[in-house]
Amino acid sequence: MLFGLYNYWIVVALMMLGFYIIIAHSNLIKKLVGLSIFQTSVFIFYISVAKIEGGSAPILEADTTLYSNPLPHVLILTAIVVGIATTALGLALTMRINEAYGSIEEETIQQQDKQL
Repeated sequence: MLFGLYNYWIVVALMMLGFYIIIAHSNLIKKLVGLSIFQTSVFIFYISVAKIEGGSAPILEADTTLYSNPLPHVLILTAIVVGIATTALGLALTMRINEAYGSIEEETIQQQDKQL
């Protein structure tokens, strides 16, 4: 029973790994990597929930009665594009922060802000 739900175990492992990276590291690039891993786990979860056992593509055929809904998969494709754009924006902001502060470590940036 538990081994049949391996995709959910993978989702939980990736989600906790991404969350740990976000919390434990102060490097902004590592935080972006953690966010990407967390986001990937949400994608896998959403696709896993949307899968129907025995369902076929939504093409009308005489002998098929169970169809899979393509909408969740299309939404995930859109979410992947948005995720890539968000990651690119985060990397661009990180580059700008590095130019302004000379570091991408949170503690260094906060110390420099306190001095101003």
